[in-house]
Amino acid sequence: MKKTLFAFTVIILSKFNAQTWKTEDQYIQKFAAYAVEEMEKYQIPASITLAQGLLETGGGQSRLAQQGNNHFGIKCKEDWTGKTMSHTDDAPNECFRVYDDPKESYEDHSKFLKYRKYYQNLFTLDMKDYKAWAHGLKKAGYATNPRYAYILIDKIEKYRLYEFDNTNSKEALFTVLKLYPDLRNDKVFMAQMDQSQVRTKPLTVRVPYEQTSYAKQQQRVEKIKSDAELLQTILVKSHPNGNRKFIVVPADTDLSFIANKFKISESRLMKWNELSATRLQKNDVLFLETKSSEGNTKTYKAQVGETMHDISQKFGIKLSKLYSKNRMSYGEQPRVGQLIYLQQKKPRS
Repeated sequence: MKKTLFAFTVIILSKFNAQTWKTEDQYIQKFAAYAVEEMEKYQIPASITLAQGLLETGGGQSRLAQQGNNHFGIKCKEDWTGKTMSHTDDAPNECFRVYDDPKESYEDHSKFLKYRKYYQNLFTLDMKDYKAWAHGLKKAGYATNPRYAYILIDKIEKYRLYEFDNTNSKEALFTVLKLYPDLRNDKVFMAQMDQSQVRTKPLTVRVPYEQTSYAKQQQRVEKIKSDAELLQTILVKSHPNGNRKFIVVPADTDLSFIANKFKISESRLMKWNELSATRLQKNDVLFLETKSSEGNTKTYKAQVGETMHDISQKFGIKLSKLYSKNRMSYGEQPRVGQLIYLQQKKPRS
């Protein structure tokens, strides 16, 4: 007797082939929903908030954003009792606020505008008139750059950020999808969306009952979501050694997920990063292009526990070149405090 087959309708996240988005596109995709939430709570146009975030952080790349989750350059002031960090802005080593999460930075920015007397006139403006808000911010003294309002307007119009002024927090990700339709093929992004609301027809797959179960299906979906949330936190950075593109892996994961996200083959990533395994560890540095033949500094002293591979990743130099410059055998590891040559070859003793 033939085994009975049961039809299970499962949401299959399509094969991941998202393009390598530019830094500012990544920022919009990641933080637009925060700006919309703030608009609902504090009546500040989401387009304005998002444009300011883009400008202040350089598309999420600023030191304040990456180390302090501070997306709007808000300084400590006398009423701040939270964490702080020093950063040179208008003057050396000024005190800036540090947040546990970027979302806190977004809300603090909203409160900064809402409750300071200098900006009260902004809230008499039409919330959908981003141009009036941009000029109002400049008039209120938010920035010293005489072109500040026009810079905000340019960003809003370049990326169509005004679309977020006409949405709500429940629909914010759909607005992102409207602006970036290719994200429909990006399982990282799609996994964020409530699967019951996805407006694409799910793929129906007939699966033998004996080969699976509802619990296994749920485990599989949860695993995909977990990996997707992990990847969504990644931003591409530029290394000081020749501005080569790299990422810092936010948690343990497989190389295949990184390869899929950036449309780079696993074999290339393994070659460029001299990897012997496809399992990546949290805080690993991973280059998205080939490294340099020399470092951007002359020498470096090896730290406790550092391998030659660690040093090659830290300075963006090919591992084979690093061994050659230091007249070391491949596989040999440095001693603590050993002087490692990154540009010229180690002098013969």
